[in-house]
Amino acid sequence: MTALTLHGRNALGTGGLDVVVEHGRIGALTPVADPGDGAPWIGPGLIDLQVNGHRDGDANAIVPDPAHIIAMAASLAEHGVTRFLPTVITASADDMVARIRAVAAAVRTSAATSRAVAGIHVEGPSLSEQDGPRGVHPLAHIRPPSLAELQSWLDEAPGLLRVVTLSPHHPGSVEATRFLVAHGVRVAVGHTHASDAEIAAVVDAGATLSTHLGNGAHAVLPRHPNYLWTQLAEPRLAAGVIADGHHLPDATLATMIAAKRDHGLFLVSDAVATPAALRDGGVSTVGGGVHLADDGALRHLSTGFLAGSVQTLDVGVATVARLTGSLATAMRLATAAPAAVLDDGPHWRPGARADVLLFDWRPGDTRITPLEVHIAGELIQTTTGAPASGGIA
Repeated sequence: MTALTLHGRNALGTGGLDVVVEHGRIGALTPVADPGDGAPWIGPGLIDLQVNGHRDGDANAIVPDPAHIIAMAASLAEHGVTRFLPTVITASADDMVARIRAVAAAVRTSAATSRAVAGIHVEGPSLSEQDGPRGVHPLAHIRPPSLAELQSWLDEAPGLLRVVTLSPHHPGSVEATRFLVAHGVRVAVGHTHASDAEIAAVVDAGATLSTHLGNGAHAVLPRHPNYLWTQLAEPRLAAGVIADGHHLPDATLATMIAAKRDHGLFLVSDAVATPAALRDGGVSTVGGGVHLADDGALRHLSTGFLAGSVQTLDVGVATVARLTGSLATAMRLATAAPAAVLDDGPHWRPGARADVLLFDWRPGDTRITPLEVHIAGELIQTTTGAPASGGIA
């Protein structure tokens, strides 16, 4: 295979960058003093650790089907996402297993999907039963953790279970955390009303993540202490945050970024399926009925609670770039930071898998615009038009 050199402005630093791709891997990263007028930005592909669905692909479809996961991989790539975790949410035990089984089948049967799916995130069913922290997860299926149920997930998708979100207030949460960590699964605190002591107990047992910190919470909390401050202050918890312009106000997001810094925070989309009927003003069955509100947020019909996002990480990167004044910071939070959570090997250096994104972006843009998306060295056509001719040296 002939080596390919991709060229652009360095999205993670200054100046330009030449990226040599050989046999699906990065052969070299070479700084270039002057990238040239009109060169696109270049950086690693985006990594999303919480995707419930995207457009017509749904990891929580009523009738689970590997085709949904394959569709998610294809449509997310158009937005610059080169790796992601399909996220299965709270449902009956049988339904959750069926959805996990569908992800595993998609990975087995589709080479392209296998390259994009980094594993599975299971969000629930051991979440808070209280209104607010529960979000739109169905109350009827909230239940304490069961080691037998956790084992069933491992059995259905060997090697694919990567993250499990739970609320530490449930009896058995510490034992469940130890069990999952012993099987190589990251445990996240989320959708919780747990006390400081309950959160500390699962962290001591090996929990290392917070799921969409600041969301899945009561509308009104004690000034202090509360479970948000506890997680924000805990250095052993890396926090996922949704930077879609709806889930977190600017001041809240800026505070979280400042408190957690690059190594303790990463962007997620929490994207959900948006079939044509929903996009045309209809109602989704998620959480008992949600609609696309006038402000562009997906909200529950009766409570107004947010029910995931219709935005993807291309929006999150632009949001953080606007807020911090740094594209490099925003890109790190959507690439290097989630890659560190996955811990699957080298990232964005010689020998790493060649997941490369060339994109347009200017200060003030509401999203980055992918031009070329390379997954394991393979060029993926985007919906924004033909690949930029200036991107290949």
